[in-house]
Amino acid sequence: MVNLGDVFPDFQVETSHGPMKFHEFIDGTWAILFSHPADYTPVCTTELGRVAHLEGEFKKRGVKMAALSCDDVESHKGWIKDIQDYSKLKGDFPYPIIADPKRELAVLLGMVDPDEKDAKGLPLTCRAVFIIGPDKKLKLSILYPATTGRNFDEVLRVIDSLQLTATKKVATPVEWKSGGSCMVLPSISQEEAPKIFPKGVEVKEMPSGKKYMRFTPQP
Repeated sequence: MVNLGDVFPDFQVETSHGPMKFHEFIDGTWAILFSHPADYTPVCTTELGRVAHLEGEFKKRGVKMAALSCDDVESHKGWIKDIQDYSKLKGDFPYPIIADPKRELAVLLGMVDPDEKDAKGLPLTCRAVFIIGPDKKLKLSILYPATTGRNFDEVLRVIDSLQLTATKKVATPVEWKSGGSCMVLPSISQEEAPKIFPKGVEVKEMPSGKKYMRFTPQP
């Protein structure tokens, strides 16, 4: 298992786009690695097609994309044709799908779903999402069961928050979207806040009298 803040493991694998060394693939950018249970399955087909359609949004944020499942490269290449047909995609598929037929990465990264097995009775990968920063450290991880498809618009929202809070002394509140008000970190004193946030700080009065609900326009 990889914990938040850990350097994400480096690995050398085969993909639908050819050989990959993961740290070289990241190469100082943000990256998202997301796993799916198996090729030629319904929910996965919808997910990978949606990510392909969102390529421009990920690229705008400087995020490289890679998928992974416990299938081999030839399986990935054949399945990509189905994904493109279902999602009405043209041209080259925009991101690599990593082959992990021996389940070595799935085990290393804690992505095995014990309740979902293939025809041979071997466990499949769950629907994991890992977001890795330019420093190669894990910034976020989410694990979904095989039966639940992901919302990649939410993943983009999370990336917006991660990239903002990596450089600004703010946190993002519930259902925050880029451009919305942010919250001042509790570690910043009342005296420091106006200097750090020249656009102003609004304090929401609470019954406790504690002034911890502090909002500021997005820096």
